[in-house]
Amino acid sequence: MLLASCGKKSEESTYDGQESTIESFISARQSASDTELRTVYNGGSARLVITEGEGAELGESGSASVYYAGYVLSGSSVSAGDMFWTNHAGTAESAGWSMGDETEFRPDTLDMAGPLLTGLRNGLKGVRGGEECFILFSGKYGFGNADVGTIPAKSALAFHIWVEEIL
Repeated sequence: MLLASCGKKSEESTYDGQESTIESFISARQSASDTELRTVYNGGSARLVITEGEGAELGESGSASVYYAGYVLSGSSVSAGDMFWTNHAGTAESAGWSMGDETEFRPDTLDMAGPLLTGLRNGLKGVRGGEECFILFSGKYGFGNADVGTIPAKSALAFHIWVEEIL
């Protein structure tokens, strides 16, 4: 019983530290911007809006056509070495990823009723067509205790999102 309690406290401490890292990322981006960037918090996710979109908002249901790049977040910035996936050709090219199969670089449709990470689903609520943003969340709202591919268990994640349109 004591070991379970200590493990739970350690896990919560990890996630608390990740929340601080997320706030550092947001602060660093806001400091580097020439304009005030809007931050939206929802259910454990933070969405840092780089470019405002327009039109209808994505709600609890519906879907959006997006380009994205996913990163393991470990500091106040992300780099090519932190990236685990992208469908955005410019991001892949600048990271030195192979550009051999161009068919991988097309927008994905993210369905709010489909299988999405809780952090990503909560962060997407309210996006509009044309919006560019970062959605950030702790491992608590990501893959939790599971290692997934190159993503270590309990990792905080950052998704750079380019919303093409709300469907």
